[in-house]
Amino acid sequence: MSDGSQGTHHGNAAPHPYHLVNPSPWPALGALAAFVLAFGAVHWWHGGTPLIMVAGFALVLTTMVVWWRDVVHEAQVEQVHTDVVRHGLRVGVGLFIASEVMFFVAFFWAFFNSGLLVNPSIKQWPPANIEPMETWGIPFLNTLILLSSGLAVNWAHHSLRQGDRRGLAQGLGLAIVLGFSFLGLQAYEYGHAAFHFRDGIFPSVFYMATGFHGFHVFVGACFLTVNFLRVLNGHFTPAQHVGFEASAWYWHFVDVVWIFLFVWVYWWGS
Repeated sequence: MSDGSQGTHHGNAAPHPYHLVNPSPWPALGALAAFVLAFGAVHWWHGGTPLIMVAGFALVLTTMVVWWRDVVHEAQVEQVHTDVVRHGLRVGVGLFIASEVMFFVAFFWAFFNSGLLVNPSIKQWPPANIEPMETWGIPFLNTLILLSSGLAVNWAHHSLRQGDRRGLAQGLGLAIVLGFSFLGLQAYEYGHAAFHFRDGIFPSVFYMATGFHGFHVFVGACFLTVNFLRVLNGHFTPAQHVGFEASAWYWHFVDVVWIFLFVWVYWWGS
């Protein structure tokens, strides 16, 4: 997501305030990348090579880079992001986040279906053969880290509105460092877990819910990094910063999901 000035398209005044996007191969590439990533992950989990999953992950990163590049070009060079277009971008981001909420609702439903013993085959939660994560260890530290990163994004947003570019860069940079620190600690936690993905319903739901959240943290951290580079290039102004707003909304969504995961999966679930 990004933003820009009132609309000209390739140097000519547009006859309307809307942006008619040129045909792009990136949606098709993104769909292919998601398929290869999902197929590769399942193949790896069933004893195959992880190379297919790595290739899918590389395709996802490529899609992110080229698509963001094009949107930034539309905003800064073509200047087609008018007030109407920016409103549409905000609505689109809001609807996307709403769809992501429902995505995680499915994992929470799977967790509670077993955790509340609705499933008649489950007699104890967590199962007797499962040693849950230590709630007040790395999970609690990661909670503090992610919430602190949310505060850093708020600091950056406030600085942007005040025209303080130094504070904007510092807050955004801190949020990025904290986001990747969260991922490093989560990887360490996975490496020292007492259970594996195929050890039953508890590990399966645990790794799917927290793992997908970790992937969302990675995407959000990349989103913030793109905006950090844009800040260094002077792209945002106090009046026009839809790209930053989109990344901030997404990052706060990631924060809220983690709070639910910590409370219900790590604390209550243990």
